[in-house]
Amino acid sequence: MPVATEFSGVTVVTKANVYFEGRVVSHTVRFPDGSRKTLGLIFPGNFYFGTEAAERMEIVSGTCRVKLKGSAEEIEVVAGGAFEVPAKSGFDVSVASGQCEYICSFLP
Repeated sequence: MPVATEFSGVTVVTKANVYFEGRVVSHTVRFPDGSRKTLGLIFPGNFYFGTEAAERMEIVSGTCRVKLKGSAEEIEVVAGGAFEVPAKSGFDVSVASGQCEYICSFLP
């Protein structure tokens, strides 16, 4: 499935979600059916995110390395790729250079 390039008929929250002193920034997008996504940027560094809900992270541009909580394996995810994180879990993500753009979908 290709990564979306735009969303129609949505509400965008203008206040940014800022993490790690501005090295990860996202905006929330709300859909008419009640679902939501965040669209964001990850700048170079190493970060850990905990999850309440299950998530699907799609990489729009750039490259990141990801290690899911409890896994010994680290994977590289490039533009057009994606990974899923279970609910009540987490993941480490690192960006070596440039920036990584993503769409995070919160799964039911």
